[in-house]
Amino acid sequence: MKFSVEAVCLAGEKGVAKHEVAEIVLRREHGVEGDAHAGSWHRQVSLLAGEAVDAMRAKGLELAPGAFGENIVTRGVDWTRARVGEVIEIGEALLEITQIGKECHSRCAIYYAAGDCIMPRQGIFARVRRGGRIHAQSSGDYRIGPGIAR
Repeated sequence: MKFSVEAVCLAGEKGVAKHEVAEIVLRREHGVEGDAHAGSWHRQVSLLAGEAVDAMRAKGLELAPGAFGENIVTRGVDWTRARVGEVIEIGEALLEITQIGKECHSRCAIYYAAGDCIMPRQGIFARVRRGGRIHAQSSGDYRIGPGIAR
């Protein structure tokens, strides 16, 4: 399933909104260079559908890319259908989905403003299996079915 990248974001510290940048560099088994969530674990990169962000904007929120802590904002793919183990290819980079959604340990400002937050249900987390550069306007391919061999 083909999709496009609308924005790429990073933040040097955890617990803050990420900021939009021109390009991110993904390193194999590490994540986004310069991002606080990079490292040797299963949530190296986060993705969120731009359509899901639009639904929150329709509730009257002004949201910049990265507001939910996502590294990659996509357009044209329904991440609610994603499954752990499936793969996402964006340019040279290859990601393996490791987690769908996340538990929020405390309510964020978005939750208090809208009474809801989409990241716990619609955020996608992945490991970097092959590195590469990603920028807005990149194209991607989401492969439904089994992922890659470990």
